[in-house]
Amino acid sequence: MDTRPDLGEFLRSRRARLTPGDAGLPTYGGQRRVPGLRREELAQLAGVSPGYYTRLEQNLSPNVSDAVLDAVARVLRLDAAERSHLYTLVRPQARPRPAAPARPERVRPGVRVMIESFGTVPALVMGRFLDVLAWNPMAHAVLAGHLDFAAPDRPADRPNIASLLFLDPRTRELYGDWIRKARATVADLRLISGRWPDHPRLTRLLGELTEGSPEFAELWAAHSVGDCGTDTRTYHHPVVGSMAIRAELMVLPEDDGQRVAVLNAEPGSPSASALRMLAGLTGAAAGVRSPPVPFPLPVPVPASAPVPAPVSPPTDPGPRVPR
Repeated sequence: MDTRPDLGEFLRSRRARLTPGDAGLPTYGGQRRVPGLRREELAQLAGVSPGYYTRLEQNLSPNVSDAVLDAVARVLRLDAAERSHLYTLVRPQARPRPAAPARPERVRPGVRVMIESFGTVPALVMGRFLDVLAWNPMAHAVLAGHLDFAAPDRPADRPNIASLLFLDPRTRELYGDWIRKARATVADLRLISGRWPDHPRLTRLLGELTEGSPEFAELWAAHSVGDCGTDTRTYHHPVVGSMAIRAELMVLPEDDGQRVAVLNAEPGSPSASALRMLAGLTGAAAGVRSPPVPFPLPVPVPASAPVPAPVSPPTDPGPRVPR
């Protein structure tokens, strides 16, 4: 699979989502042969010639100015992530390049200690391609309790957030709004692909996802771009039930694309109570560094289930008196 980002495909996908009316152009009757803005319409609005814009879309204008790119981004109504992606595609020389040979990513000891110190707060470290490099017991219990807790220590067996989402049925059931999470993850991967277009790990990951999930292939073809950030999602956990959890993502500036994700529930909410229950089941509340692996944990007995009658201890008849 060719995973190199295509500037033309990206610009065409952005043009297709706008109508002339969206861009302030007059509309006329009749059906348009091509959906969205035409090249010449975009060129007119951006203040460049149609030929110049066509060369840009064909990636034949390596020296295009910031002013032209800003004008194109304005007409196409690109958000901050899409604008950044556009600049990355136009100026590939600014992309970071992986070391040769590409070595497995590692977590700095200080970062590992940090997420372990969070105790009952779920926290994990994601690599530049969404591989789980480290997690504390609570993050493991919330996101993937059916997997081996120690897997992040073995690079070949590390879970990958995108692979779990599209290829693992249990993870699919975890998210209350799976398709929204799927779209956000694909948009994040598309942004990552602009920064690391030729990295073998990314090439292998995208190939596996495209082959294994038609839904991923369809979302990938849409060229959506976005940077995953703060968000609240509903999780249908198999042990403690539904929880509304807010994810905070923090970039590690010294670690070239690695991010820390911290999961929290609203204090005093039923979701916070569910997290405390899960912490007790995993041992995180008692300061245990690693939970029993893998899940399933014992499922609490539903309140409607019949409760067995208590068994009374046998009555002590006392000492036997011989006749």
